Amino acid sequence: MSYQHGIYIQENPTSVTPPIVSDSGVQVVVGTAPINLAKNPSAVVNKPITAYSWKEAVENLGYSDDWDNYTLCEVMDASFRRIGVAPVIFINVLDPEVHKATGTETLALSGGEGTIETFGVLLDSLVIKDSEGVTTYTKGIDYLVAFNSDGYPVISIIDGGLITLETVELKVEFNKLDPSLVKDLDIIGGYDLATNKYTGLELVGQVYPMLGIVPGLILTPGHSQKPEVATVIDVKSEAINGSFNCMNVLDIDSSTVTSYQDAPAWKNSNAYTSKRSILCWPKVKIGDKVYWFSSIIAALTAYTDAQNDNVPYVSPSNKAIPISATVLADGVTEVYLDQLQANFLNGAGIVTAININGWRAWGNNTAAYPSTTDPKDRFIPIRRVFDWWGNTFILTYFQKVDDPANYRLIESIVDSENIRGNGLQARGQIAGAKIEFREEDNPVTDILNGSIRFIQKIAAFPPAENIINVFEFDPAM
Repeated sequence: MSYQHGIYIQENPTSVTPPIVSDSGVQVVVGTAPINLAKNPSAVVNKPITAYSWKEAVENLGYSDDWDNYTLCEVMDASFRRIGVAPVIFINVLDPEVHKATGTETLALSGGEGTIETFGVLLDSLVIKDSEGVTTYTKGIDYLVAFNSDGYPVISIIDGGLITLETVELKVEFNKLDPSLVKDLDIIGGYDLATNKYTGLELVGQVYPMLGIVPGLILTPGHSQKPEVATVIDVKSEAINGSFNCMNVLDIDSSTVTSYQDAPAWKNSNAYTSKRSILCWPKVKIGDKVYWFSSIIAALTAYTDAQNDNVPYVSPSNKAIPISATVLADGVTEVYLDQLQANFLNGAGIVTAININGWRAWGNNTAAYPSTTDPKDRFIPIRRVFDWWGNTFILTYFQKVDDPANYRLIESIVDSENIRGNGLQARGQIAGAKIEFREEDNPVTDILNGSIRFIQKIAAFPPAENIINVFEFDPAM
């Protein structure tokens, strides 16, 4: 460094605001990422990867604005940049050993450098030759290669190597990622008995054993509008590891459903009617970027939990969202719903967005509505409270499994749960909760077989979605 004397200025890149942490609404997202840009590409194929920040997600999975091909990047943007919530668990199914294509390019050099104008290049496959294709050059001796900020490989010649400064053209050969080869079956995934490996949505069951995190929301933007994928998502939301439950966030295909009036029929004909599903229509836009609504709603739901002690008793409905428009699948055709039209969708169990005092998510019902009117299966926050309560019960008392089935064990669970319920009630997070151990539910034969049963009644608050003020003229005034 040259001798310095004076005042100097330096600038750092703009950082993303640190997200708030949501424990009860952890998103598990299955999709594709440009993993050729990751610090260890081979380690992030069909494996749950946890990210607590934008930087961590980009380092581990890479990033591209091409969300049609790299769907996990949309969720990175929605969760870390737009909503500001963490963590997110990403499952990338794009396998560079399978989903790849070959490419060749004539590389123009200027000043000893040149950029390969192809996205998705796998650096370990790169072969650089002279313009005639005769001499093959060696990385680290003749040239260096690194990705630029746009994800394109930059070749820099090494002084003293075989490539001279006078060289103006090279021939490059490479393999590149081909996300078009990823099919719905890759998202659905499965279990390979021969390799003992799980893939795709089947990895939801590996999240807790590997990471110690219970899934809160499952989503696959860009794929969940397909009934065959949505069905599997819904199955994977229930009895995770035989014990845990969560909700999922799905989209209606707005390339097919171009009018809000057609959405209920599409929903019913494609069997999007689960109590564990939050169903969204249409897509949304922030500036020039178009998002599947599920990406925004999932992040908003997790964010709402984090603002309320990670107790999911508050609905994400009527919460502000940082969007600029609702649009159809083409990203151009804007959709503006008034409250009556949005309520029509809500009445069919579909969540949407309205622009009243700014853009807001709109809808409290799960996809099971109106087929069911049971509050615990109809209302999103009540359904989530029940799932959350069950999951935390399992985690809290798992250590007591195999302890002697005596009164001390029973009393400790009853006392602890009632104290917990009273605390949540006192904070206004639930209407009440009470657990009992009843003799009629626990015959001696069950106890002798090592089985004890409790009954717990939980009253979570329904959302106040219909507030009425009756006006009357009073002549006496």
